[in-house]
Amino acid sequence: MAEYDLARNFIGPDIPIKEEELRVFSGLIERKSFLKKEHLLHKGETSRHFILVESGMLRQYYLKNGKEVTEHFAVEGQAIWCIESLFLGAPTQLMVEVLEDGIFGLVPYGPFKSLAQEHPGIFRVLVRMLEGSLIQSQQKADSWKFESARDRYERFLREYPEASKRASINHIASYLLLTPETVSRVRAGKL
Repeated sequence: MAEYDLARNFIGPDIPIKEEELRVFSGLIERKSFLKKEHLLHKGETSRHFILVESGMLRQYYLKNGKEVTEHFAVEGQAIWCIESLFLGAPTQLMVEVLEDGIFGLVPYGPFKSLAQEHPGIFRVLVRMLEGSLIQSQQKADSWKFESARDRYERFLREYPEASKRASINHIASYLLLTPETVSRVRAGKL
């Protein structure tokens, strides 16, 4: 069952979860194929799912002064979610775009949250997702405040090794809040 494998891959070996909990979680997943440039979420929509990546790559981004700013990348075994929209049931400013054709698992947040209240293993998955999201947001904010362009780029390479190989220089630059020219200079060792 592909949904089961997708759930297992996302959860990983370090979160203790019973087989029954894993089967229940995988039963929520709706696997869908999407093509490059398709959007899984548009500005103004209310997010109702978090999205698991089975194959392909996604980016989450927003518009600021007419320019796209990449907020997050996700590749195989990772997820993207719009926390504020999911939690508050409010329209989002964020968009989710497919960067590579792939298969993605849509997990409805409401039923997932209900299962987390009933199953300790699923609750641990939710807590890990929340912790990871909070840590990532804090680290990114600190990076923008305190790190040089080179330091930000090197952090990106460590945190997103696959995306660093597969994303365009424009998307990487927008994630780092740098220009593509600055990223090119950093890559060339000139900065």
